Amino acid sequence: MYQFRVVFLLISVMLLQACAAAVVGGAATTAAVAYDRRTAGAVLDDQSIEVKAKYALFQDKDIHSQSHINVTSYNGFLLLSGETPTEALKQKAENLVKDIPKVRRVFNEIAISGPSALTSRSSDSWITTKVKTKMTKDENVDPLFVKVVTERGIVYLMGKVTQAEAEYAVAATRSTNGVLRVVKIFEYID
Repeated sequence: MYQFRVVFLLISVMLLQACAAAVVGGAATTAAVAYDRRTAGAVLDDQSIEVKAKYALFQDKDIHSQSHINVTSYNGFLLLSGETPTEALKQKAENLVKDIPKVRRVFNEIAISGPSALTSRSSDSWITTKVKTKMTKDENVDPLFVKVVTERGIVYLMGKVTQAEAEYAVAATRSTNGVLRVVKIFEYID
């Protein structure tokens, strides 16, 4: 009987911790959506687009086994980035995602090469962190309005921004060590 109580207590504690994480995570998501320039519906649509696109690419055995493709959606603009070995697979990836509901436009930035190494991906994550940090320090651009994606040192900037915010975001990005090129995928609100 004692063992049953211990197991029951451990399970209860784990479930309570999961509930607390869900509440805190849910509150953070609610706060982010409230501050986002996209509508709450658009934020949910973007999440749905990403899930559906990742699933479609995962289902294709050729793409899944030979490629490293990232999917990012912002207000219906769908960015495909990463690597695949052939132009045919690059086009196939685009064709698999372009008709997903709520996708307004596909930006196919997949490079024709073998999948990147873990060290390259780690470097890209570090570049993204540095870019977001620079934007945080710049009073002329709010980093919460700009989505930053980095692949092979190329930084893709997405978001609903003013022309001036875009210029400041690009300047902060270009001045970041390790950035090879900046690609703007902005939707301008002015």
